[in-house]
Amino acid sequence: MRKIYKTIFLGVAALAMTSCWNDLDIESIDPQSSPTFDDMQLLAKAYSTLGLTGQQGPAGKGDISSDEGESGFYRTTFNLEVLPTDECNWAWQTDTDIPQITGISWSSSSQRTQWCYQRLGFDIVLFNTYLKETAGQNSEDYKHYRAEVRFLRALHYWYFLDLWHKAPFKDENDEATALPRPKEGKDLYNWLDTELTAIESELAPVGTFNNTTNFGRVDQGAAWLLHARLALNSAIYSDGAINDLDKAKTYATKLIDSNKYKLASTEKGGYSGYAQLFLADNDENPEAMQEIILPIRQDGINTRCYSGANYLVSSTRIAGMPYTGTNNCWSCNYARPNLVEKFFPEDNIPMAKDDQTAIDNYKKQHNILDEEGELRDFTEEELIAFDEHMKVSTKDILKAAGDDRALFYAGYGGGIRKLRTDKLNNFLDGISVVKFQNYRSDGGATKDPQWPDMDIPLLRFAEAYLIRAEVYYRNGDEVNALKDINVLRNRANAAELVSPITDNDILDEWCREFYMEGRRRSDLNRFGQFTGKTYLWAWKGGVPNGQTVDSHFQYYPIPQDDINNNEYMRPSQNPGY
Repeated sequence: MRKIYKTIFLGVAALAMTSCWNDLDIESIDPQSSPTFDDMQLLAKAYSTLGLTGQQGPAGKGDISSDEGESGFYRTTFNLEVLPTDECNWAWQTDTDIPQITGISWSSSSQRTQWCYQRLGFDIVLFNTYLKETAGQNSEDYKHYRAEVRFLRALHYWYFLDLWHKAPFKDENDEATALPRPKEGKDLYNWLDTELTAIESELAPVGTFNNTTNFGRVDQGAAWLLHARLALNSAIYSDGAINDLDKAKTYATKLIDSNKYKLASTEKGGYSGYAQLFLADNDENPEAMQEIILPIRQDGINTRCYSGANYLVSSTRIAGMPYTGTNNCWSCNYARPNLVEKFFPEDNIPMAKDDQTAIDNYKKQHNILDEEGELRDFTEEELIAFDEHMKVSTKDILKAAGDDRALFYAGYGGGIRKLRTDKLNNFLDGISVVKFQNYRSDGGATKDPQWPDMDIPLLRFAEAYLIRAEVYYRNGDEVNALKDINVLRNRANAAELVSPITDNDILDEWCREFYMEGRRRSDLNRFGQFTGKTYLWAWKGGVPNGQTVDSHFQYYPIPQDDINNNEYMRPSQNPGY
């Protein structure tokens, strides 16, 4: 197969998949601003838009005329899927629309909903342009390339369906100047179902790109998993008209039985198999790669932006924490107590206490003094030792949780944290999430002290087990549901779940396995717990103990700008806005 990945962007930004497609030297382009371009450049742009925000990076020549750092594919979708939920809070409540997003009170004029809507729409323009420009290409290579771009387009339309329950729809057969028309609910679901079925035979065989040569490209495995995810949500996406649970189970089983992917399970360099999925060398470490079906490729030199891995690593750190992996700690995203309680239902997470006497005594005992003999600040190495001495390190949290997935920090670095609070504007108002790391499992150096190398695992194999488990459970087969759930719990060295299980057990396991991976709102919606009063979490509805939110917040509003500028979308505003 012809390789196409060694791509150089304008300026310093390079294609997210720099380890692949390495026999061409081409520049990525923006077809909306470039009068001429090569279709291979456009293919590069199609993939790179998952992990970059413009033509220059990390800022400058942005794709969208808004705050470039806020406009990336992953950051915008993550914010709408995670920030309103029980997983995390954003400390800087003075930022644009943050109180509305974190408190579930947005409107059709909210910029953060518009940024995501614009990003998904812009990317679809790229995909449609590529498909139109290559319509006459019939080689085996182009069969794969076109199917890969069709998958990326389907992925974006899935986000439209999940977040807005509809999309401003166009494909490559529509005139470039034509306004998009709404495709809603069941109709959009059926289009995605048909499209994913159609491209399966056009994509490279399952597992083809699960290696260091081609890591980051789409093959059948990605299509199967997205199809399973789509079908699992069929009832809510179609307003109850379609029940494709058996289809969800079929695709999940195809992935599991293919034997092309495996769960990361073997410890390396002091990191559990699960932790290795979120390290800087997860594109080189076979243990991590065998589980990641589709990553968003990131590189500390060539793919600098504020919307990808940098967002996940920097936003969850504060200066003074150990193992930050970056010299640019934003102190933004911290865990809501409900996330921590998925691992510590009795709130007994090991946490540092405000005890200056204990700190001073330790420093005296260990000669942590300056040249004048006065107590001084800890070095990072000394802080790590002190946390471990006080039994509040991440290692202590993992041990107490009995679950390798409880990747939190509540030690002394950066300040004393709280589990819950009556305010939102301080990073220390919650426990720190350290799931995403700019460190390597082999102990080697990363490429840059600020910009992470960690690839974002956008689709990973573990999802297939939970999809199938949920279908078994909904169909009354608790025995097989538990088998699949416990495959993941065994990987995490957690105690097995036992019968009987409930909806909440399934939903909580989704959270434990996938927290902060950009999907929580979708899962809560499927279980009917995002709106209403069935499940109240801290700051749901903008109050400390949570409150009921109206059902119309189940979906986001069509941005007012699109309502004003597109006559076809005007009658399609979601109810309640």
